[in-house]
Amino acid sequence: MTIKIKLYGDLREKASRFNIGNDVTSTLNIEIDKIKTVLDILNKFSIKEKEISHVFVNNKYSGLEKEVKNGDRIGIFPKRMGLLFVEIRDPF
Repeated sequence: MTIKIKLYGDLREKASRFNIGNDVTSTLNIEIDKIKTVLDILNKFSIKEKEISHVFVNNKYSGLEKEVKNGDRIGIFPKRMGLLFVEIRDPF
């Protein structure tokens, strides 16, 4: 089982330690056997919570305690790429 992780900005350097390309975004496919939450992913790549601004799981804004499962796509943005994110909810 695998999940796809995209690290943006300065976080790409974290991926370079794992022999992953350093293009516009570093895309990693990792085994999920010991990964249960987004926080586990941060720990795996030695990314501190204070280094990130936003996390998206399957294109939805998510928190660090969000559980991940096989086939999920995770995007992690650094503080330097902080986004203005507003979720627009359907009023009906």
